[in-house]
Amino acid sequence: MGYYTGKKILIIGGTGTIGYGLVKELIKQQPKVIRILSRDEYKQFMMENELNDDKQFRFLIGDVRDYERVERAMNDIDVVFNLAAMKHVPACEYNPSEAIKTNIVGMENVIKAAMHNNVESVVFTSSDKAINPANSYGATKLLAEKLVQAANFNKGNCRTKFVAVRFGNVMGSRGSVIPLFKKQIEENRKITVTDPEMTRFMMSLTQAVKLIMGAAENTIGGEAFVLKMPVIKLYELAEVMVEETCKKLNIKREEVDLQIIGLRAGERKFEELMTKEESEFAFDLGDMYAVLPLAHSKFCSEVYIKYKKAEVGSYNSSDENILSKEEVRNLLKEEGLI
Repeated sequence: MGYYTGKKILIIGGTGTIGYGLVKELIKQQPKVIRILSRDEYKQFMMENELNDDKQFRFLIGDVRDYERVERAMNDIDVVFNLAAMKHVPACEYNPSEAIKTNIVGMENVIKAAMHNNVESVVFTSSDKAINPANSYGATKLLAEKLVQAANFNKGNCRTKFVAVRFGNVMGSRGSVIPLFKKQIEENRKITVTDPEMTRFMMSLTQAVKLIMGAAENTIGGEAFVLKMPVIKLYELAEVMVEETCKKLNIKREEVDLQIIGLRAGERKFEELMTKEESEFAFDLGDMYAVLPLAHSKFCSEVYIKYKKAEVGSYNSSDENILSKEEVRNLLKEEGLI
């Protein structure tokens, strides 16, 4: 039926929005088993009740920081998705040592356990904030990416292929800006925007899941896959959310106060998904880019030679075409977010 049919899969940090979306797509291909490893027993309890399939799913309590637990969870597994991360920018800024333990040491544990168990492939979910990082979160993701790429070339005779995917903001995911805006309007009749000129890459949950699943299936090992995605100005997103939520709640637009509060710790006005230097070693696959590891690009280029080279230049949200306000509204409607 597909690449994942009959496979044994481990999703680390799999109880979040992306984990749910990934599970729902994976089960369509009838894998042999899906193990969910995370440290949040309540979210696991809720997910277990919703899925209600003891034969196909195993729920394991554990932390990506704990090597022995990760190694046991990975026993006899084919494909690993590492979604576990500390990802809240201010939290990582004020607690950098904790971000290091989860995002860097955790990834190192996944790599070592994958080699020990000779799994087929490992997919790491990185971030646009890892490119020219301006904060602790981005710096930890950047180093984790480097660990993933290096693992392909120091793994000895083990078969594992390690690959990274770079995400923008996943629309509607837990803790993201869209549900936050909704909550602020409904409860406080106000909405806070850090900077009116702030731009962000946005991707749908469907796109995020497709990118992750495709990475494991198509990787030769060592690439970072970057989806081409729309850019949204956060101020216009906020205005659309206010207008549509006011309609839904039958309240006047004037009752909602839109406040500019300034950049938070570690934030910047735009994000970058690929540097100019990386673009020289990147290939355009149509709906995404494959960024090859700079240290080993010659080996990887032989496989990607059939694709055209990416245009040289920084791929960032300040340079890309920004969606108009009406395009933002239509996108949110298509995704069922308003």
